[in-house]
Amino acid sequence: MIAASYVLPIRREAVEDAAEGLWTYVRRLSDQVGEVIVVDGSPPEVFEAHAAALRGSSIRHVPVDSKLATPMGKVGGVLTGLWLAGQERVVIADDDVRYTPDALTRVVTLLDRFHVVRPQNYFDPLPWHARYDTARMLLNRLSGGDWPGTLGVRRSVLRDTGGYDGGAMFENLELVRTVRAVGGTEAIPLDLFVARRPPSARHFFSQRVRQAYDELARPLRFGLFLALIPLGVTLAVRGHWATLVVAVGASVVLAEAGRRRGGGTAVFPATASLLAPAWLVERAACTWLALGARLFLGGIPYRTSVLRLAANSAKELRRRHRAAYGTAALAGREAPLVARRVYGDNT
Repeated sequence: MIAASYVLPIRREAVEDAAEGLWTYVRRLSDQVGEVIVVDGSPPEVFEAHAAALRGSSIRHVPVDSKLATPMGKVGGVLTGLWLAGQERVVIADDDVRYTPDALTRVVTLLDRFHVVRPQNYFDPLPWHARYDTARMLLNRLSGGDWPGTLGVRRSVLRDTGGYDGGAMFENLELVRTVRAVGGTEAIPLDLFVARRPPSARHFFSQRVRQAYDELARPLRFGLFLALIPLGVTLAVRGHWATLVVAVGASVVLAEAGRRRGGGTAVFPATASLLAPAWLVERAACTWLALGARLFLGGIPYRTSVLRLAANSAKELRRRHRAAYGTAALAGREAPLVARRVYGDNT
């Protein structure tokens, strides 16, 4: 039995037949992990259907604590689970994440040395839109690792900070920055792969501008994406076609380099590298739309509201949590009280 708590925040608007696969997975987890907590923000009738599906198991199925509800709904679910968790080492995962026992054990083991662990997702199965989005994962693996739908974290660290900002759209980045702001350490094992079920094509398309908006939390990347289309148009107008061809080829080479890091060839298809140029053009276009949303709407539409904040800066979070730096939750641990990241294989 793995000594950890597994927190699964979920919200469904309707009862779905596809959820049966999720419950089968969660029931299997409950035989492997010390504690599984499903925090359900679904409407009452859907909540009851989920409760019926989990009845008779050891899984804790609870609603989002009303005192912890947040504009970014997932964060309220995560915080509810963290506050209920009985284990120090907690794995947070979206409902489309599928851990193997070995991957789960490795994340939990790394939490003995680090305060937050960011594994790497891959899509399984691989419909065309998931293969296309894999190009994003490959490029991100060259620039600090991809941002998955799951993290491992020490419960006490986030309790000492009072949680993390539930108004941030890029909630995983907000969580990691909060941990690092108080001196926590982050591991990014590029060879620790966790499967993720792909979204429907409709949901995939609905997320394009929102995901581009997240990059406002990383202004340099946001600016680089904004520059791609004007730069490409300028090169085309001036007839610098050779330069454009070289740039397209370079993006494929970079994606392939990301695929090869950390043994990624075992889970990422080579064809995804070829899709990197298309993904970059699409992200550049969506970045301009995201900028328009910020300027004319004040933020990005999310459910029935508009959220402005992508994520707080590291500097702002250090200011907010200055009093929590080097708290008892961090003191005496093997990881030093200096915020740092560790990338690479066999972390």
